[in-house]
Amino acid sequence: MAHNGLLVAPTACLPKLSMLADCSVEQLTQALDNLRALYCRAPTPPLSLTLPAKHLHKHLIHDMSAPDSGYASAEDDEVDEDVLEETSNGDTPDPDILRSDAFERDFAIRWLTGFTARFETWVHVDSEEESDARVLLVDSAAAILAALAGEQEEEALTRRFTFPYGAGEGEGKDVGVELNDAPLLSTDHTSVGLQSWASSILLSERLSADPRSFALDARLDAMPPRVLELGAGTGLLSIVSAKILQLQGDALAFPLRPTVVATDYHPSVLDNLRVNVGINFSSDSATPVAVRSLDWEHPVYEGELSRTFDVIFAADVVYHPEHARWIRTCVERLLVRPSAGDGAEGGVFWLIVPLRIAGHHQGMSDTIEEVFPKASANAEGQGWTLAVLAVEEMQRCNGVGRADEGGYKLFRIGWVRA
Repeated sequence: MAHNGLLVAPTACLPKLSMLADCSVEQLTQALDNLRALYCRAPTPPLSLTLPAKHLHKHLIHDMSAPDSGYASAEDDEVDEDVLEETSNGDTPDPDILRSDAFERDFAIRWLTGFTARFETWVHVDSEEESDARVLLVDSAAAILAALAGEQEEEALTRRFTFPYGAGEGEGKDVGVELNDAPLLSTDHTSVGLQSWASSILLSERLSADPRSFALDARLDAMPPRVLELGAGTGLLSIVSAKILQLQGDALAFPLRPTVVATDYHPSVLDNLRVNVGINFSSDSATPVAVRSLDWEHPVYEGELSRTFDVIFAADVVYHPEHARWIRTCVERLLVRPSAGDGAEGGVFWLIVPLRIAGHHQGMSDTIEEVFPKASANAEGQGWTLAVLAVEEMQRCNGVGRADEGGYKLFRIGWVRA
């Protein structure tokens, strides 16, 4: 239901389907009016998003558009009866951002489907006049459902981010990124990587604020670190990493040509990823971000992927029980191993996952700790294995993230003695 003329997320306003008979005509009308205003009107101009400096718990960005990373399931046709009340935090989400949220859109479609399918349980009441009014609500819901089903085309959304950069000589500068969030393919539920997600936004902010803590450290006496992103989607982490390394090179008065490789699998996602790289880097210079296809289940390590990387990033990429295992296999092959000769510790893999509180992705983050064990202080083996070196829990920030995200876990994964 719209409040004071403001649009509200479907997960925050739609009544439980089991309670429809107890809702008044006015309440149901308000709920449908909110959906009609949200999905049956043309979007407004592109939004500019700015993150405040060093205040991870107070985001001014109203990011409601982050869908599942990777390839979402076509399962789960039933609406979750638990209303996600925690999503009401006082923020006013931008209509375009809210409209492009794949999770909210899917929730609205499933609710409308249930609303019309169950009409016999809530339409008939003692008052004939009210029953007639409820019948009209069914027709109204069907019209909104038709619009959501494809009679209106979604449009691309331009998103701009500004991350404060605070690394020594470069402190006071910003890392600016512009992304194209392409509309999801209505015929392909695996195309959600066409849009950005909150995990990559939060990690990008942390990365920009203190890049050396994440092993992004360009020096005169060494080659810049090689960086890889798995399941890059719109490429935010890759683009931010490349821009940080360029800023470090500027501070050293030593122009660097960083090597950052952004990978994904879906052809449309890769096309949009190339567009975003082109938007953010001048065409008259060598682009520091290479875009490559990588299928985790059947990986092919050639070209830029034939060499190992010092830093690997992944944000919101685990949405099926097999994915953590596939990712581990890729990281084992692609992460720089420790060198006994110079005492180097090897590369580091940073993985951030949302803690989903509802839906069929709930608890999926647990598969990370099943596949990557915690590092043991007593390990004395001769070989090397990947393990979780540290875990940080991050709270959900106001205005950032999907309705089903209750928080995040940031894993630092590296090599330990087997």
